[in-house]
Amino acid sequence: MTRLTRRYRFSASHRLHTASLTEEGNRELYGKCNYPYGHGHNYELEVSVRGNVDPSSGMLVRVEDLDKLVAGRVIRDMDHRDLNGDVVEFARLVPTTENLAEVVRSRLKAAWAGTFGASGVELDGIRIRETGKNIVELRS
Repeated sequence: MTRLTRRYRFSASHRLHTASLTEEGNRELYGKCNYPYGHGHNYELEVSVRGNVDPSSGMLVRVEDLDKLVAGRVIRDMDHRDLNGDVVEFARLVPTTENLAEVVRSRLKAAWAGTFGASGVELDGIRIRETGKNIVELRS
């Protein structure tokens, strides 16, 4: 089994805030990330796939296909956007990096078969670096 990881970058803003808490409760829980006008990050997204290398091509996947999938399902809707207001999933979710990783994984899985069909290649995981200190990783 082989694993391939591709790295992507996008910039987005968000505000960590939930209606289930008071203003004071939100400030206590989210601290400076609860700033009323939001704040931005330069996110680094890693998408890992796994499977068997195709003996005829010598490749696990065509990286162009993976790039197109990620661009169409993630980057197009999130780059230079306000996650709270511009990304439909965050109408009901707080846009923490943990939730962002779940949304990215869900979007990729929903379109996976249409891109990779019966190739046997699977989504192995998602990793998002929000800051130099904060990284969230999901394994599929």
